[in-house]
Amino acid sequence: MKVVIAGAGAVGSSIARELLTNGHEVLLVDIKPEVVARSGLRGVKWLMGDACELTVLQESHLETAEVLVAATGDDKANLVVSLLAKSEFGVGRTVARVNNPKNDWLFDEAWGVDVAVSTPRIMTALVEEAVETGDLVRLLTLKSGQTTLVEFTVPAGHWADGRRLGSVSWPEDMSVVSIIRDTRPITPSDDDVMEAGDELFFLATEEAESRLRDVLVPEDERQARGQRESLSQRETRG
Repeated sequence: MKVVIAGAGAVGSSIARELLTNGHEVLLVDIKPEVVARSGLRGVKWLMGDACELTVLQESHLETAEVLVAATGDDKANLVVSLLAKSEFGVGRTVARVNNPKNDWLFDEAWGVDVAVSTPRIMTALVEEAVETGDLVRLLTLKSGQTTLVEFTVPAGHWADGRRLGSVSWPEDMSVVSIIRDTRPITPSDDDVMEAGDELFFLATEEAESRLRDVLVPEDERQARGQRESLSQRETRG
């Protein structure tokens, strides 16, 4: 797979290193020549220039890339590069870095962004995922905010423990895409039986995500959790 990455800073270089390790073809575009030596990357192709310039993207032969990654430290540049990649070169997949969470709302299909990656939001989700067993945690928003990737860790004693996936009346507009059990991924089927400790991953629309939360985290449990949090806060203030 050919991937063009705009921005060879710490983020862009790290992505390039991982992609190279996995055997992909990577072209890094950056306006600063000094980043080549600083990156320490071997096997990557380089193009010096401003990725916001149409002529630079033409020189990169962006139309032959499967994925464009806009990884600069400037949100405006990432939006422009994503839009050009979609509208002028027909790139199938664009991934854009969001530096300022306040700009999240801009990173959508209108600007040619398929996947927006906000580091603060991902870190928050990972923290929640690590501690919120028994709660539905949003990990990522895909495709213009219309589809989300969410995770649920089955706690001991939960109604899902011991149930077959196919026996559950899941909401429409969602699918179970993976189960992680004892660090091993499992491709789910209707006959798979859920177990305590399983990490269930779902793709869902935002509306389906709300209904899925109602299924997995009953209202009485949410209320009890809220009461425990309020009590904890009062004890902390006291």
